[in-house]
Amino acid sequence: MFTDIVLLLVGLALVTLGSDWLVDGASGIARRAGVTEFVIGMTVVGFGTSMPELVSSLFSALEGHGDMAIGNVTGSNICNVLLILGVTGMIAPLTYSKNNVRRDIPICIAATVLLSLMIVKWNPAGELVGVSRADGVVLLVLFALFMVYSFKTGKEETDAKKESDGTPMPVWKSVLLTVLGIAGLIVGGRLFVDNTVNIAHALHVSDAFIAVTMMAFGTSVPELATCIVAAAKKKNDLALGNIIGSCIFNILLIIGVSATASPLAVNSLTRIDLALFVCSALLLLTAAWCFKKRVLDRADAAIYLLAYVGYVVWLFSIQ
Repeated sequence: MFTDIVLLLVGLALVTLGSDWLVDGASGIARRAGVTEFVIGMTVVGFGTSMPELVSSLFSALEGHGDMAIGNVTGSNICNVLLILGVTGMIAPLTYSKNNVRRDIPICIAATVLLSLMIVKWNPAGELVGVSRADGVVLLVLFALFMVYSFKTGKEETDAKKESDGTPMPVWKSVLLTVLGIAGLIVGGRLFVDNTVNIAHALHVSDAFIAVTMMAFGTSVPELATCIVAAAKKKNDLALGNIIGSCIFNILLIIGVSATASPLAVNSLTRIDLALFVCSALLLLTAAWCFKKRVLDRADAAIYLLAYVGYVVWLFSIQ
């Protein structure tokens, strides 16, 4: 147990350092490549911070633990929106652009609803069935289309905003920081997840509970660290793009790859888990019209955090 705790702290340290490098490197790439920070946040950073979920879900699927794979993604998306955006919004309010409201968030909601329908297999009774190999292929095709669309629209928006904080970072340095940052997040996230699960097993809690709470939070640590650093550096587009991108990556890429490798059965995920999974995506949009228009402010953030705390309390109550 002592070794697990030490390695968990080492993982957190790597995640923290990696997130700082990733934010700086990704911002430099955005300026040099001529795309917006939001698009880089939604693609490069979103992919980098979603790597722990990809590794965890893929291995869970290959080992026949469909609940762990799906629970990891649904739990991570709930954690991304309610906890991470909640914490980030308390640090600094996040401003939504018109494109966020009209395009990016609706894509995230559509992906969330699609996965939910796949899990219940369009069953009117709402029974949770799972994700088939054919479903996985469909999700991967949609992921490829999403990536092409994101970079195409990102290029078209480059003249909308110019930064005036000096000469852009050299390309080699931006790429190096981004690669080192992603590596730090992956290694640190893996250490965090493995040792969190070891500690949880020592405390005799179920695999489903570990997936939806501890494993989901552990694999979301990179997003949390990246968003906090981005908010502190006043790079709100990067923070918001990271969360929206990570949620989309989790569904289209991670479930797509995992289900294609091995169909994902669902046994212990509940309807409440699935309902909150969908509601968390819808909250991304509703926050744009509550309190301050197109701003996720501290009032919204407080609601997110209270909802997440309530969910975790409920999960503990049914153990």
